[in-house]
Amino acid sequence: MAAMPTVSKSFLLFVILILMIMSLATAQPSFVKYYCDDNNGNYTANSTFQANLNTLLSKLTSNTETNTNYGFYNFSKGQNQNSDKVNVIGMCRGDVNTEACTSCLNDSVVLLTRLCPNQKEAIAWYDSCMLRYSNRSIFGIMEFEPSYLISNNKYATSVDRYNEVVEDLLRSLASKAASGDSHLKFAEASQKGPSFQTVFAHVQCTPDLSNLQCNQCLFRAMSYIPKCCSGKVRGRIFKPSCNLRFDTTPYLDPTYVPPSLTPQSLPSPSPSIHATFRKGKSNSWRTVIAIIAAIVSVMILVTFTCIYLRRRKPRMYFESESEADYDIEPTQTLQFDFQAIIDATNNFADANKLGQGGFGPVYKGTLPSGKEVAIKRLSRGSGQGDIEFKNELLLLAKLQHRNLVRLLGFCLETGERILVYEFLPNKSLDYFIFDPIKRLSLDWDRRYKIIQGIARGLVYLHEDSRLRIIHRDLKTSNILLDEEMNPKISDFGMAKLFATDQTLGNTLRVVGTYGYMAPEYAMHGYFSVRSDVFSFGVLILEIVTGHKNSDIRHPDSGYVEHLISFAWRNWREGTALNIVDQTLDNNSRDELMRCIHIGLLCVQENEANRPTMATVVTMFNGDSISLPVPSQPAYSMNARVPLDTRSDVSRDNSMQASSTNEASISELVPR
Repeated sequence: MAAMPTVSKSFLLFVILILMIMSLATAQPSFVKYYCDDNNGNYTANSTFQANLNTLLSKLTSNTETNTNYGFYNFSKGQNQNSDKVNVIGMCRGDVNTEACTSCLNDSVVLLTRLCPNQKEAIAWYDSCMLRYSNRSIFGIMEFEPSYLISNNKYATSVDRYNEVVEDLLRSLASKAASGDSHLKFAEASQKGPSFQTVFAHVQCTPDLSNLQCNQCLFRAMSYIPKCCSGKVRGRIFKPSCNLRFDTTPYLDPTYVPPSLTPQSLPSPSPSIHATFRKGKSNSWRTVIAIIAAIVSVMILVTFTCIYLRRRKPRMYFESESEADYDIEPTQTLQFDFQAIIDATNNFADANKLGQGGFGPVYKGTLPSGKEVAIKRLSRGSGQGDIEFKNELLLLAKLQHRNLVRLLGFCLETGERILVYEFLPNKSLDYFIFDPIKRLSLDWDRRYKIIQGIARGLVYLHEDSRLRIIHRDLKTSNILLDEEMNPKISDFGMAKLFATDQTLGNTLRVVGTYGYMAPEYAMHGYFSVRSDVFSFGVLILEIVTGHKNSDIRHPDSGYVEHLISFAWRNWREGTALNIVDQTLDNNSRDELMRCIHIGLLCVQENEANRPTMATVVTMFNGDSISLPVPSQPAYSMNARVPLDTRSDVSRDNSMQASSTNEASISELVPR
């Protein structure tokens, strides 16, 4: 009898230890992301809305319809819309088995109702499932926001090639997923990438969407990749209606078999672990321990949750601690349906065609309101069209400046990629400046105004906007003119986004237009804000002279000379006014000389010697500011080429500066 207390104490310590372990094991895992919408109304305890919500959430995890739903559930309960009616969507990742799906949704139900204790709308994502509920209609409606974008900080060994593989893989998966039925819209695959890496990926839509809606959602998600995940070995994008992931580490269930392949022969889910405790006398002890552990863990979790919720601000995105995230706000541009585009252009009639660009035709369109727009229809066979489309949509939707072309909307339907811009009646700068007759309408005052407007637009891109943008393809055809001949920088398909503290980028795929490209970019792939400064310097010289950058011909000697070399030679010889367009008068001699001087400062061979665009604007506005003496510019050595071999040399240089078919890759026609 004396030994009994000792045994009891040991057993009690054992039970406490088990409780601690069980408490840790049963603690709710954190969401990858969750969102509580305070703007859609709140409900009170014991209200009809709460009763309906609890009923649906209980039904969601009852595991009675899993085998036929492929992990997708959409339930409704209640009569009064926006009052007591509740709509619930639960969806598991397509490769997740029945047991894991039920477990994930159960965790979601427990945690989301705690973190969003009285909001009528909330959404949360785990790696394996999503839970969403609302008092408004959410079935069959494609929604992009709220979004969550996440990536790790490791880059692929060959960034550009890796991006190509990821893009190709996701695009092929999107079409497969969209063709799924009302039970499952999910596709996964892997593909060999650079340096023997294998890229694993999946895409998924909620099956209540149509094929077209699924495609639109996934392409919209993919358009955000340059912002969050370009070159990263892992990227994930979560949206209410779709999600995607790519990774170099396998993450999908290796036993997954697409239901469409063998719907009748799917393996039965493995017996639950809890099933092993259904018989035997120890079952009651384990049940008691599990209940006590669950109560303890719930009390601990509720305590910490209450403390946390007091500090929580409404409408906040809650981020994972382990990986950096990028929240992208919804764009303010309008999504046009394809029929509206057809109506606006009279079914892309030739009479409305403004020209043919490097990626497809541009049409003039008229909206039902009477507003005129320019519509760029990217060619389906364009090799870089998708990249350009995503870049331009992502960047221009966020940039607003009077010297940048304004993006009004886009269309992504039936494989079409269409961008809708403000209509600028005077087309582009090259339409005027290189035409011997039309250039007469550009007197010096207008040309000087155009130069200064371009400079202000670049300062905004480089320093004043929320994003730091390197345009990479600044040229006369990408400077559009409004009805008052004000310049607007266009075509951001080749633009690059820099971090605020980033000063230099590098790429293996040099794209742009030879003659405007800075030497460090053309030869080595290095680009920075000083690359745009170089292109701006070439633009100044073209505007002042009325000549294209490689169009200075010397018939007597049989040579053609680069404009930069021509300007530098005359500058050194004291005859700089000889390069000025002869249609201009000499009444603005000082301004002309100052522009030539600034242009030569911008095209100096050493990028460190080039001024920033902010400094350039100061140089224009401060006549009393003395300008430094320019050093030797790029393209001033060996710049003369025999006239009879000019076309061959130009072609060879273009091929050297770019990948195949990438010279002058973003040639944009006048609008």
